[in-house]
Amino acid sequence: MKSLKKPSKTIIFAAMMAILIIPFLQNLFDFIDIAPLKGSFEKAEKKEISLSGWFSDDYQQNQEKYINQNFGFRNLFVRLNNQIAFDLFNVAKANQVIVGKDNYLYEKNYLLASSGIDFIGADSVKHRMQRLKFIQDELQKRNKTLLVVFTAGKASFYPEYIPKEYATNNRPTNYECHIKACKEQNINFIDFNDYFIKHKETSQYPLYPQYGIHWSYYGMCLAVDSIVHRIEGLRNINMPEIYWDSIKMDLPREGDYDIADGMNLLFKLKREKMAYPIIKIKDETSATKPSAIVIGDSFYWQMYNFTPRVFSDNHFWYYYRDVYPNSSGKSVIVDDLNFENEMEQHDVFILMSTEANLSKFGWGFIDDAYKLFKYGENQNPEAFKAKVEEVRKYIKSDKKWMEIIIEKARKQNISVDSMLMKDAIWVAKNKN
Repeated sequence: MKSLKKPSKTIIFAAMMAILIIPFLQNLFDFIDIAPLKGSFEKAEKKEISLSGWFSDDYQQNQEKYINQNFGFRNLFVRLNNQIAFDLFNVAKANQVIVGKDNYLYEKNYLLASSGIDFIGADSVKHRMQRLKFIQDELQKRNKTLLVVFTAGKASFYPEYIPKEYATNNRPTNYECHIKACKEQNINFIDFNDYFIKHKETSQYPLYPQYGIHWSYYGMCLAVDSIVHRIEGLRNINMPEIYWDSIKMDLPREGDYDIADGMNLLFKLKREKMAYPIIKIKDETSATKPSAIVIGDSFYWQMYNFTPRVFSDNHFWYYYRDVYPNSSGKSVIVDDLNFENEMEQHDVFILMSTEANLSKFGWGFIDDAYKLFKYGENQNPEAFKAKVEEVRKYIKSDKKWMEIIIEKARKQNISVDSMLMKDAIWVAKNKN
């Protein structure tokens, strides 16, 4: 018996050492290729040690975060943990992801929107849309076009798979109020949410994917074609024709599988093939290409790849914050632009949002455009510059405010002066 115990102990010890050492060796030599995790998360960068960093505890905290993100086989262990949680407990280990019936995947904000939990009130919507109507009229005087696009919402499209705890209670929603206001104010709009629901059963191909948060690629192709035709009608022009004469059937990918990708599971979920039209654009010499600015959420990203062929100047102001494209190669935000010049240089302005983002619809664009056309506040650059400087000096005199500025600068990895200027510009623009 004694002779049998020694080998067994040796084997156990060797196995334990292997468990400890192999991840360390993988971290050093990366001898097994492991796919990176998908989704949005803050990546820790390795920083050099310094006296100031050591005594402020910044170095230790960053090093701990870096090691936690980069030890050997971490991505594999994360996927394994996520797979167990999904298979055994029907839980998605991804931020705000909710698993519905038959494994239909939702993001929580879509469920809150469809049930009316995030409703901002009829008066707030009415006030917002009255301003938008004013902007539309002012743009029309200048031979410019405003178009509001309500994209589809997954919770509204697939209510039958929503978990019972998020089921609607017949409360008013932001979506319903915005549609009503557009009709009452005679605002140019397209309601894809309603269109998709009405054609859900008759569409030849799926309009919304089971494992994606955005409309399907096929649904997006229908939507962009409709947007182009609506702009043609509003401006009485003939734009390049978008069409397809063939469709490839393939397993869901990219936007049709984006929630599932973000869950970072070990194995792909069971899925059916979906439709992928082969898009073509008939670029006629007689066609007109208006310049456009799209202020919207992530639903526009799928269109963004080929709309430059129907617009002469295609700018995407993502959440009225980040500007795409930009030629500098550096990050550009809307606050860096001359807003008045941008409004003068473009022909078409598209406000695009899904129901989950309607509580913040416009993201500040409506207020800025309203003030520009109503009061001309942005027409005096020197006065605005003076106001920014006044606010900047005030912030510097406020100790608690400066502490917040320093913390924000650290998180965004920019200088304190840059963060101070960004906040001063924001306050000057939103002083009321």
